[in-house]
Amino acid sequence: MENTARAILRYAHLSPYKARQVINLIRGKDIATALAILSQIPKKSARVVEKVLKSAIANAEFKGMDIDNLYISKIHAEEGPMLKRYTPKAHGRATMIRRRFSHIYVYLAEKQQEDK
Repeated sequence: MENTARAILRYAHLSPYKARQVINLIRGKDIATALAILSQIPKKSARVVEKVLKSAIANAEFKGMDIDNLYISKIHAEEGPMLKRYTPKAHGRATMIRRRFSHIYVYLAEKQQEDK
């Protein structure tokens, strides 16, 4: 992909399932609309995704891209490593607690200008 900007957050302390709930709402939108949507969602994952999106916008500005003409071309969350802990239960048993991490990827691109 030429002329794109990206930002990656690795080892975010939230599960990929919860991150994808927010990510699916902003996929393909322009950045002003995406930031407006993220500011209205009352979830921790919305704050994390908003921070990554702002980082991608700063990277695009550094590369000299037109900020008003950007949209989210690709965004996804992948599963990171899992911390496994055990908690005691009744009758000498133990159950596993899985603390999930996720990697969040945001790619921005410029809209193509149509010549008339």
